[in-house]
Amino acid sequence: MRRLIELGFLAFVAASAAAHPVKQQNLSVVEKAAQLGSGQFVWDPKAASTGSLFLVIDLTRQRALLYRDGIPIAASTISTGSKGRETPTGVFTILQKEVMHRSGTYDDAPMPYMQRLTSKGVAMHGGNLPGYPASHGCIRLPKAFAKLLYGVTELGTPVMITDEAELAEQAQRAAEYQLATEDFARKKAELQADAERVLAEFDRAKAAHEEILRQHNAEMAKFKSKLASK
Repeated sequence: MRRLIELGFLAFVAASAAAHPVKQQNLSVVEKAAQLGSGQFVWDPKAASTGSLFLVIDLTRQRALLYRDGIPIAASTISTGSKGRETPTGVFTILQKEVMHRSGTYDDAPMPYMQRLTSKGVAMHGGNLPGYPASHGCIRLPKAFAKLLYGVTELGTPVMITDEAELAEQAQRAAEYQLATEDFARKKAELQADAERVLAEFDRAKAAHEEILRQHNAEMAKFKSKLASK
């Protein structure tokens, strides 16, 4: 999944555009996502028609990428929290949905197709997308995309919010885990090799002891035979 996420947030060409789907032909969702201008989105549910949904929000690149069964089916430009009102990172689930919600904190501001992610009011909803982070912490989406997203999600749908720093930290943890796994495998192999050497030495010592015992028994048999013949 981490590889899919990294591919999903390729560098994009910033450009002013109306809020409507991108319609380039013969391009994947990921390729189209890389070319989105402010307010644009791409929606291709035929890419995967069944399976669980997983939404990733990239704060650094101001992108949302929707996966179904691990396959990207939609992407959109977004506008998240401005400086001092940053959108929190982490893994969340959709807690509440409302077609037309109004903010109880910011002057009854409309929040169409609202999907709440935190108890403190951080939510996804349709809104203005100036091309940079400008919200009070919510995740603004093109209204048409917000409507489509609202129509396919349900309470409990997971949403991961991340940025470059967090991705770098995740990559570092993954690298450390890989190194630890390789070190464990190396030490296990060394211990196994040591155990096999000790076992081989034991087998050789046992065989030598058995040979000495055989020779001793043979000598004793000869000695007894001589005594008996006298």
